[in-house]
Amino acid sequence: MRLHLGCLCLAACCLPALGAETVVRIGSAAPVTGPSAHLGKDTENGARLAVDDLNARGFQIDGKPVRLVLLAEDDGGDPKQGTAVAQKLVDAGVVGVVGHLNSGTTVPASKIYHTAGVAQITPSATTPAYTRQGFKSAFRLVANDGRVGSMLGRQAVQRLQAQRVAVIDDRTAFGQGLADEFIKGVRAASPKVTIVSRQFTSDRATDFSAILTQIRATRPDLIFYGGMDAVAGPMLLQMKALGLDVKFMGGDGVCSEKLAQLAGAGLGEDKVLCAVAGGVSGDGEQAYADFSARYRTTFKLPLQTYAPYAYDAVMVLAKAMQEAKSAEPARFVPALARLRYHGVTGDIAFDAYGDLQQPAMTLYTYRAGKKTKLAVVR
Repeated sequence: MRLHLGCLCLAACCLPALGAETVVRIGSAAPVTGPSAHLGKDTENGARLAVDDLNARGFQIDGKPVRLVLLAEDDGGDPKQGTAVAQKLVDAGVVGVVGHLNSGTTVPASKIYHTAGVAQITPSATTPAYTRQGFKSAFRLVANDGRVGSMLGRQAVQRLQAQRVAVIDDRTAFGQGLADEFIKGVRAASPKVTIVSRQFTSDRATDFSAILTQIRATRPDLIFYGGMDAVAGPMLLQMKALGLDVKFMGGDGVCSEKLAQLAGAGLGEDKVLCAVAGGVSGDGEQAYADFSARYRTTFKLPLQTYAPYAYDAVMVLAKAMQEAKSAEPARFVPALARLRYHGVTGDIAFDAYGDLQQPAMTLYTYRAGKKTKLAVVR
């Protein structure tokens, strides 16, 4: 049986009448095993913190008490596992899902959530394809690859004064898409910049000597990598071993606290420029800092990247349910689409596709082994 947002009492849309101890289930889907496990756990923890906060405040819908429950699943960063997890969450009766982490798992899983009428908010996946499928249930809390890649391309030309650029990607939906958009951004910023090499690796690779040797022969002044920190770290180490002392750029998959540990001596000072597809400035910085400190106290872990976005994803789901006076997705998804909310990550309002209306991006570098904020741009 195929279910749609208009369902009245089928699968995830079937909820008990609101009353004492009504339980509403929210899903979390991210890799908590594999090379991106630290980022996936960061996402899960952010969602869990929001659920705990709402329950502690006595969350209500239409004046009636509701207890939120987070169902967390490991998608391993694998598309096949991701769809299996999505179906498992749907079968468990979740009304909304925070996830997935990666673009390659988010897109195939979104079809399952759409069919079941379950709201989905990714706190991290950036491929434009996700929100261009016509699914009214799909939302995103970060800038997409088109915006991030274009901005990084401009920064490569204007901030770093790059003239000869080598590009590597990991062949995932995220990595390849970001690299393609970065190249477009470079060419739009300056037709004089030369893309001297375009190389490919995988998201599980550990040896980059062949492609880095080829790149070294092209004499680049910048290497851009589309992929995650688990690969970028060893790549930076091998760049140092080969004497390839050039600037290094990447997107939010690279831009984690753990990169310093993964890259070791290859990190350098002000060598890496990366961007997170979100960010706050002004008064919002204190709220973000307070959240980061509370996260560390609660989980005994440093915040990586995506926990604040997962936290806000749960909060906007809850706010939409309150505005719709219902935990049925068929009723609260339209409220979610028109919602305006100020969260830890800033102002949240969605466009007709489910993307943020005015997404921010934050530039970082690494100094003394610490991720250091440079600027928030739009």
